[in-house]
Amino acid sequence: MRTRSVLTLAGAATALALAVATPASADGAVLTTGGAGGTAVAVGDTLTAPLASGTSATLYSSATGTSGVSCTSSQFTASVTANPAAPGTATESVSGHTFDASSCTSNVLGVTGVSSITVDNLPYTATVASDGTLAVSPASGSTIQTTVKLKTLLGSITCVYQAAALTGKTDNSDSSITFTNQQFTKSSGSSLCFANGYFTAKYAPVTDGGAQVYVN
Repeated sequence: MRTRSVLTLAGAATALALAVATPASADGAVLTTGGAGGTAVAVGDTLTAPLASGTSATLYSSATGTSGVSCTSSQFTASVTANPAAPGTATESVSGHTFDASSCTSNVLGVTGVSSITVDNLPYTATVASDGTLAVSPASGSTIQTTVKLKTLLGSITCVYQAAALTGKTDNSDSSITFTNQQFTKSSGSSLCFANGYFTAKYAPVTDGGAQVYVN
């Protein structure tokens, strides 16, 4: 009887240890609401996120500089196209990425203001992996492209920047996505348009119908 009790206790302890070692999200989806390992985000749901409070989206001329364009209001919109069990990779279709020009400023010599910033060639495809890595890519044969229209002392100029892909990182602590120094190359524009643009921004919180989204 004692041997059986010891074995039973040992078995229970082993089961408890395995339960603790296994992430709660193991049987759930990659994208959830209500917390990590929560309710799966449904395919077809629309996710949105503004810039994190108190932050700016910047497109600077170098990875370490502060010369370029800065905006305090921006938002992206994406629909979920696949949300498999975790660990895995969810996919989204990015249908909107906007910048409010009235919130944008520029400190480039000769530039007096920002008329508009437009993200072209949408939709893009975004993949979100369980390790938190987010990748954004354009349709086959296309490119990620942003058109920046600036006001100058000599009139308006248009700067077009392109990138093959973007990489970001998600964080469940605030349901955020952060892009850091993602490089764009000027494809057209005047000499006032800097040759390279380095995009940095933090979007938070990512929500699904008002509920924060978590990555598992």
